[in-house]
Amino acid sequence: MQYSMGIDAGGTYTDSIIIRDSDGRVMDSNKALTTYPDLLAGIKNSIDGLDETYLKDVKMVSVSTTLATNTILENNGYPVGLILVGDYEIPDKMHVDYYTVVAGGHDHHGAELVSLDMEAVEAFVGNVRDRVSAFAISSYFSVRNPAHELAIKARIQELTGLPVVCGHELSLDLGAYERGVTAYLNAQLIPIASQFIRSIKDEITRRGMSARLLMLKCDGSVVGINEALEKPIESIFSGPAASLVGASHLSGLDTCAVIDVGGTSTDVSMLEGGLPELCAEGAVVGGWQTKVKAIRMETSAMGGDSHVWVRNMKTYIGPRRVIPLCVAAVKYPGFLENLKKGRIPGAMHLEENVQPTKFFIRTGAEAGELGPFEQAMFDRIGDTPTSLNEIFWETQKALSPGLLDSLIRKRLVQAIGFTPTDALHVLGEYTGWDAEASKVGAKLLERYIQVDYMELCRRIKRDVAKNMALNLMSYILKDVPDQEIEKIILSDRFTQFRMKIPVVLIGGPVVAYTEELKRIMDAEIIVPKYSEVGNAVGAVVGKGIKRIEILIKSTYAKDRKRLVLLFSPRGRETFGSYPEALEYAGSLGRNLVMEYMTEAGLDKGQVQIEVSKKDISLSEAGTIPVETKLVFVGIGMPKT
Repeated sequence: MQYSMGIDAGGTYTDSIIIRDSDGRVMDSNKALTTYPDLLAGIKNSIDGLDETYLKDVKMVSVSTTLATNTILENNGYPVGLILVGDYEIPDKMHVDYYTVVAGGHDHHGAELVSLDMEAVEAFVGNVRDRVSAFAISSYFSVRNPAHELAIKARIQELTGLPVVCGHELSLDLGAYERGVTAYLNAQLIPIASQFIRSIKDEITRRGMSARLLMLKCDGSVVGINEALEKPIESIFSGPAASLVGASHLSGLDTCAVIDVGGTSTDVSMLEGGLPELCAEGAVVGGWQTKVKAIRMETSAMGGDSHVWVRNMKTYIGPRRVIPLCVAAVKYPGFLENLKKGRIPGAMHLEENVQPTKFFIRTGAEAGELGPFEQAMFDRIGDTPTSLNEIFWETQKALSPGLLDSLIRKRLVQAIGFTPTDALHVLGEYTGWDAEASKVGAKLLERYIQVDYMELCRRIKRDVAKNMALNLMSYILKDVPDQEIEKIILSDRFTQFRMKIPVVLIGGPVVAYTEELKRIMDAEIIVPKYSEVGNAVGAVVGKGIKRIEILIKSTYAKDRKRLVLLFSPRGRETFGSYPEALEYAGSLGRNLVMEYMTEAGLDKGQVQIEVSKKDISLSEAGTIPVETKLVFVGIGMPKT
């Protein structure tokens, strides 16, 4: 008997699961807390909780992770030199330390517009080579002719031996600057992805497992590990993609909406006919517009571990994630007693970081160089949870919450606080951790609002459910303003939003929210078995999906002779007739799809290829089109 293992390293938990290859049945699963800054420890803990008898027969391991996303959001990528070739308009706030713009580029037919200024390239490379770990290149209309990008890549590798990423290697969409951003972010992630994947490989080998390693991409498909190393940017948002694929597998539905309630956020997406809807313009991450094909989703910063805090008699949820009180009571001995006897801040002093339930602890990461005030604050926070109020009473010195924010952003300090997870513990609807700590925290917050602690927790639960519904409706009604959607949700005037497709819930204790959701909307709501580890399921059951686009354009040479140009991932080619180019494109597209499937370790015998064709003609009289776009979509399954 053979098995496959899925691993999802999320923001709060690292989930692992064993699936039987013969029928897709889930055999075992486990959750462990995600460890920062090294994810490997959490992965080890998660695998340790699985039945060892299955591990020796695991032949495939597939992973999804927030590593790429978090690296970009935290601005922790490796330094990269960016070379833009052509006439660019550079945004005022590009936030790239090392970049240059040099002469060169092509036109929309792939003809050279300006000769490449290789001397300027060499001067830039010589200036920054000791300060960067990789280079990224984007040339004007390189999707029509990548010659300048390839020439620069070859020269940089001769001069430095460092990794080089070209824009045309990642996207064939128009938009040279956005391709440059995509290449830049990808180059930042290569060393990080290499270390992560190497660690996973070592862990698999250490356990005596002879298994192939795959990674889930942000479009919901799996990719071979070699391509994952070359294009780590494509793993951004692989967590939400995993939840979508996992929800489909666990529910047995090819068409459904999915709500994934994680620790940090709530993500909504949809699957139709087994395929996710993709962002036409590419994924946006950390303020960067990329050309990466990712699933379209609606996201809000409200999850199970979002911070619940009070001020001016009002309750707020998020946007920051904290360690729930119930988890901290188990993780840190003595914390519960400290919570019970903690000094209570005055109502006038309340803000997000000054709360009766807010505590702080070091992460264990190296501090590096800190400013004098940051260092003083850091020195006052130890390896046991403490609050700003406690520090004030011990030192009798006013403290700046802003300094604390700086330490949190630098991942030197973690926050502990009351969360929706704690609210469910108080209500008795989830009991995975220490419910007493949650109850103590709710009673502390009760002092600052006009409701008792049980009603407070019921309100928090309702607010989370309303947020889930708002996200879902915003996703479905993407052209309707959120304010109008919220009116429908809050209305009691005999109206209710109705979903025509099932809604599958994934993540932690999502079953607790089903009744609240049904009061808000008319929908078939499904919480499948193993929904709490749905992302890990998605990581292992993802299909291999490859999209290849080929463009054929009719034009004229200088002697007015008709030419037919073909643009593909392999570059520009010229043909004497349209039928010849069309026949070649059909063969090339299928061959490129199959080459990808082979490289990814997918079963070629189970690959299905669909082809769509769109012509643009100047008349309807049956003349040769001026432009034809062919899209090849191959779908395959991993070998078992």
